[in-house]
Amino acid sequence: MAKKAFLLRVDPAVLAAVQKWAEDDLRSLNGQIEFLLRQALARRGMKLAPPGAEPPSGSDDGGQ
Repeated sequence: MAKKAFLLRVDPAVLAAVQKWAEDDLRSLNGQIEFLLRQALARRGMKLAPPGAEPPSGSDDGGQ
């Protein structure tokens, strides 16, 4: 599954703190943000496939 890029505007202090946290956890900044988003979604009860998992067959959106 291809990842999509998007622009994120964030307070510089928040960005610095997340960057430090990512370094502490040996992750990239992008990886840390995705990790945090997945944790937040899980807490809300939203089930996602594990990172890197292929979507079930028949769920392809036709590349749109």
